[in-house]
Amino acid sequence: MSKTITFNELRRLKDSLPDGSTHRIADELNVTVQTVRNYFGGVNYQYGKNAGLHIQPGPDGGIVVLDDTTIYDMAVKILEEHNAANENK
Repeated sequence: MSKTITFNELRRLKDSLPDGSTHRIADELNVTVQTVRNYFGGVNYQYGKNAGLHIQPGPDGGIVVLDDTTIYDMAVKILEEHNAANENK
């Protein structure tokens, strides 16, 4: 299932993730860390694969269409877990 968001929203999600989240996502999905970075806007395809993200010019950094939301969904889940753990402290 695809999802459309702005590039800045995608970057805010990435920047909000706790340390080690990129590695955790990569390990759980059995992909390279660079592939996860590419999903969040990176462009190193020598060590990572295209992650099914299409960016079009537009407001708020442009429009991003995510072909597969698996990495996005995992990032949201990790952020929710992190926020819940911090609320309970």
